[in-house]
Amino acid sequence: MEKIKRLSKLFFNMVYISSFTFGGGFVIVSIMKKKFVDELHWIEEDEMLDYVAISQSSPGAIAVNCAILVGTKIGGFPGMLTAVAGTILPPIVILSVIAMFYKAFAENTYVNMMLRGMSAGVAAVVIDVAVSLCIKETSKKNVLNIILMAAAFIAAFVFKINVIYIIIVAAVIGLVGALINRKEKKNVID
Repeated sequence: MEKIKRLSKLFFNMVYISSFTFGGGFVIVSIMKKKFVDELHWIEEDEMLDYVAISQSSPGAIAVNCAILVGTKIGGFPGMLTAVAGTILPPIVILSVIAMFYKAFAENTYVNMMLRGMSAGVAAVVIDVAVSLCIKETSKKNVLNIILMAAAFIAAFVFKINVIYIIIVAAVIGLVGALINRKEKKNVID
């Protein structure tokens, strides 16, 4: 009975989050963090950051990828199905309604103005997430992570390098760094 309550709470939270977040995966992930880490305490903050990184570097929608990971953590396979259903249901309904009335929406001045205003709000939320992640990573004082973060930003923003290449290189560097740390820890123990 407790598991059903938890799954229903997960589902309705995902429906709510997905219904009222516009602007893509980063926005929904930041709201998921506030809900599942800060409010409900179902997930640790470091774990959520890992989920965001995995979701971003995996194929598919970031919101759905993150829902898969969060749902699995909270309720196993049924939790994963519940979280994904709650995440995709609102966009399916909204897009179906928009598709039926596309012509009226496309030509409506008020809808266009509303969408422009929402874009500004989305930009603010994405900046908030980026700054929060940056502060969190720099507070760890891990020089490799700070250099990697700065290099990734420069590569993407200045040199316009495809994000896929940046993610692959960052993953390889992170893996090598983890292996070196593991080897060093093993040598200290021995």
